[in-house]
Amino acid sequence: MATPNSRATLISYCKRKLGDGVIDINVSTDQADDVIDDALQYYQDYHYDAITRNYLKHQVTADDKTNKYIAIGTSVTGVSNVFPIEDSSNVNMFDLRYQLRLNDLYDFTDVQMLHYSMVSSHMETIDNLMVGHHPFQFSRHQDRLYIYMDWTNDIAVDEYLLIEVHEILSPDTYTSVYNDRWLKRYSTALMKRQWGQNLSKFEGLQLPGGITYSGATLLQEATTEIETLETQMQMNYEEMPQMLIG
Repeated sequence: MATPNSRATLISYCKRKLGDGVIDINVSTDQADDVIDDALQYYQDYHYDAITRNYLKHQVTADDKTNKYIAIGTSVTGVSNVFPIEDSSNVNMFDLRYQLRLNDLYDFTDVQMLHYSMVSSHMETIDNLMVGHHPFQFSRHQDRLYIYMDWTNDIAVDEYLLIEVHEILSPDTYTSVYNDRWLKRYSTALMKRQWGQNLSKFEGLQLPGGITYSGATLLQEATTEIETLETQMQMNYEEMPQMLIG
């Protein structure tokens, strides 16, 4: 298949690029699987197309309140924000925002939106200074989102939290990942390196007809290709680091 859309077809693609069908590619089935795992892991760690921003709705359980952390899944690589979801049916008529909308937005054709936007921004700044947000910390390998708040009084069982996350695109669900141009080249280079490592065990061994193994040459070529591709990833496909201010 010319267009890989699964792990098996990507392995076949890599072997064909290395000459399979004309020569034997001395890489075992398990080694080929390991190569694809390594290539996907590197791709998911650095390539901007491998990660998507998503919003997860989490209903708080009694176990969450006891543990004081939330498990949100190993496919999540980072958490950007946590928002409490308030009950929209519970309207506080003495809330400043409610009064502002009630008094100033009775007629949308006679409202200065610039003034309203500036007042809203000012109110948000006051809220951040006087109330603030609960700090949080996410541990990817533990699969734990710690929210530093009073779990007894600040939130109740069955209330919802909206969590802004960065999540890995599953290649089994979004099969076009296997056809990514960089991933195909990187997987082929890794498989070539594995092939060279296997053949280097028999370096200098002469076969009938005067043929000798040259695994070291394959290994050197593959190492150079891998270094070039990883540099290309850092220069062209990796997201720029976010600047932190304050």
